[in-house]
Amino acid sequence: MKYKDYYEILGLKRDASEDDIKKAYRRLARKYHPDVSKESEGEAKFKDVSEAYQTLKDKEKRAAYDQLGSHRPGEEFAPSQDWAEAFNTHFNGGESSFEGADLSDLFAHFARHRAGNAASGRQGAALPIAGQDFEVAVTISLEEAFRGTQVALKLDVPVHDQHGRIRREARAFEARIPKGATNGQRLRLRGQGGKGLNGGRDGDLYLNISLNRHALYRVDGHNLYLDLPIAPWEAALGAAVTVPTLAGPVNLKVPPNTSSGQKLRLAKRGLPRPGEAGNEGDLFAIVNIVMPQTLSARETALFKELAENSKFEPRQHFNKEITHAN
Repeated sequence: MKYKDYYEILGLKRDASEDDIKKAYRRLARKYHPDVSKESEGEAKFKDVSEAYQTLKDKEKRAAYDQLGSHRPGEEFAPSQDWAEAFNTHFNGGESSFEGADLSDLFAHFARHRAGNAASGRQGAALPIAGQDFEVAVTISLEEAFRGTQVALKLDVPVHDQHGRIRREARAFEARIPKGATNGQRLRLRGQGGKGLNGGRDGDLYLNISLNRHALYRVDGHNLYLDLPIAPWEAALGAAVTVPTLAGPVNLKVPPNTSSGQKLRLAKRGLPRPGEAGNEGDLFAIVNIVMPQTLSARETALFKELAENSKFEPRQHFNKEITHAN
């Protein structure tokens, strides 16, 4: 179905009071009434204004509308599963399809439901509305992701008061982030969102995790990458080098004839995977052969001796192109 922003139609913010809604409706109804308005779209606008008012003036309808979330006017959307289940149970005969439905049709069910109950002398049960879900961005260090951490959160959340008005309420609490959280992960905290109405479940809070840039490590999922500087002789002869990891330093064997750019794997030295003990990510050391910034006389002599005696030709693959060019 297509979304209509009832607040925008009435020129109001989402925390408007009942009086604000009533005043906006009266002003716009006078402006766009077909007997008064000279605008070509006056009748259509009057219909939209009336539809918006019929929903927002009613506390239960307004709460149900707010729970649908905010979308762009005219955007195709579908109610959440929780919303749809509650609505269908109370007003739609248990049917689960909203195909072809119009937003105004949904809220017209409220009036018909109440009218039917009044005619039969029954007191209708109010539609249980699930609390609103909230999302918050949380940035942690790589070390905190490795061992898990507790974060303090402060949120300004919208709540309905007893008169149907929306006000902002400050909430502060702590959330536990399990070890192994990584970039882009979305953690769900059940029942930590907005309060449900009429027996509806409380909403959830979603933590969108991002990791601070680290001085040494690059993160790819649960794998880590580390640049490993080694000297030319370590690359040629092989060496045992000490490498930092999040769990502490370890020894890494660099095999002889190691090339720059080569990846050396340290298994299970990356980030842990939540709920998968023994299935940690890996740490990859990317070899970078570096030269001393200054050479002693002895070092210079050794490199000259190597140059005079070595048969190694690093640019041998150029020869074919050079011969072609000549």
